[in-house]
This record gives sequence, structure tokens and C-alpha cells, in this order.
Amino acid sequence: MKKYFQILAVSVFMLSSFVSCKDESKFEKIIHKHDFPKLSPNSENLNISVLLDLSDRIDPKKFPSLAMEFYQRDVGYLKSIAENFESHIMNKKMIKIDDKIQAFIDPEPSDKTLNDKLNTLKISFDKSNAAKEGILMTCTKYDSISKRIYEVAIEDNNYVGSDTWRFFKNKVNGYCIEDGYRNILIVLTDGYIYHKNTRIKEGNRTTYLTPQDIRNFGLNKSAWREKFKAKDFGFVSIDNDLSNLEVLVLGINPDDKNPYEEDVINAYWSKWLAEMNVKNFKIKQADLPSHMDKIIKRFILKQ
Repeated sequence: MKKYFQILAVSVFMLSSFVSCKDESKFEKIIHKHDFPKLSPNSENLNISVLLDLSDRIDPKKFPSLAMEFYQRDVGYLKSIAENFESHIMNKKMIKIDDKIQAFIDPEPSDKTLNDKLNTLKISFDKSNAAKEGILMTCTKYDSISKRIYEVAIEDNNYVGSDTWRFFKNKVNGYCIEDGYRNILIVLTDGYIYHKNTRIKEGNRTTYLTPQDIRNFGLNKSAWREKFKAKDFGFVSIDNDLSNLEVLVLGINPDDKNPYEEDVINAYWSKWLAEMNVKNFKIKQADLPSHMDKIIKRFILKQ
């Protein structure tokens, strides 16, 4: 019997080395990494990019949420993204590991410390550095560092908007797409787009979208869809072929004064991404991280 308990103790110790950064009981932590989703032996190399919208949508005073503040939801999404990135790598043979994850803010913050934190979130693994301990630090970094990035932005209280349209126009091809990878861009946003330096209007196409714009365009009535199609509303088209990019948009938070707001936001994003030849994209409304985890897992791991 003593020998049995010695063997059991060793087994538990070995399993405990697979601990993730999930907030679970000690026993659940031991089991968690032992229960990675099984991927095919020829699973792709992942190149994951995350675009953070640090506009006033994250301001807990302007947009309070009793269930969970929106910046805290973003941090939870980032943690889930990192966990699934870890999971993907841990199921690959060492020789096949060649995977990357990174985060962006646009425009780039003037605060050097924030830029340093973003650089820390630029992580890559291949057969030369794919030590288990390093891989399992990815989630810890994304959890703690992203939390600090959001806290600094809120403390600064200088929300200039997120230049999402220009990021897609000028940076996505160069920063987020590489040959030989499954390229994934995850955008954390409320769905609205605004930056003071990027206000272009061509007919009924714009580089921006706010609740006031939707009201001014008359897209807050039941016939909004017919008007949207007939008068060609949408974001200004970008002449980019993003057929080698998959996009997951998380955190849509429509103005509740318009019952059609979420549908309008989805229509803008869907039309825009389709015009850029994005073949696989999903747009999801803001929810608690525990609920969103399944969406993220299915998208990244194709489950």
C-alpha cells in the first residue's frame, strides 16, 4: 500500500507540471493540461494577432456594467485566447512547432511602458525554444500584462479612439499575415469605429461608425436592411486581399436605444470583411468570458 501511494504521489506531481493559469481548484489544475483537445497530427502553424480597441468603450464610468466591466471581459478573452494557443502547441510534435501570438493597439500608444508591455506579448515558439515551462507562461503573461495595459489606459483617461479602419488598410497585410501559417486576427471592440484623424465619407460609405451615425443615417428603423442595401451603406472599401486571414470580432456592445443596432453593426462588419475576401469570420456580442471561451476555442482549434 505504501508503494501504491508513492507511485500515486509521483503521478500527481508529474501531472501538476501541466498547470494552466485558469482559476481552478488544485485538483482541476492537475487535470486541466492533461485534457488538451486532440488535434490532427498535421495541425497548422498558428499566427494569432489581437487588436485591442482602447477607446472610451472600456471606461467603467461612462459604460458601467454590473455583471463585469468591459475591460475585464477583454482581459478574460485574452486569457482564453492565450490558453487555446498553449493548447494548440502542447498537442504538436516538437519538430512541428512554429507558432506565434501578438497584440496591437492602433494608434500606437505614446507611453513607452505600454509599448514595452505590448512587445512582451509578442511571443513565438519553434523547436528551438518550445520548452513546456515557457509555453505555459503565455497565458500568465497575457493575463497579467493585458490587465495592466487596460488599467493604464483607464487611469490615463485620454481616449482618442481606435483607428481600426486604418489598421486594416495599412497594417494587417504586413503585420498579421505570413505565408505558411493559419493567420487569425481577433478584434476586441464594441463594433463601433472612430478615430479623429480618420474621418472619410464616400457616398454612404464611411471609415467610422457611431450610434449617432446610425441614427443620422436612418438605420434605426425596421426597414433599415432595405435602406442599407439600396443606398450602399457600409465602411469604405479597402483594396486588400485578405483571403489568407481569418477574423474573429468579439465584444459587440450595441446602443440599447435602437433595437436594430446589433444587426446594423453586424451588417457593416460582415460586408466590409467579405469585400476584403475574408473567407472565415465571426462577429460576437459582448458576453462573460466564461461564455465566450467556447466561441474562442471553436474558432482557434476548429472544434
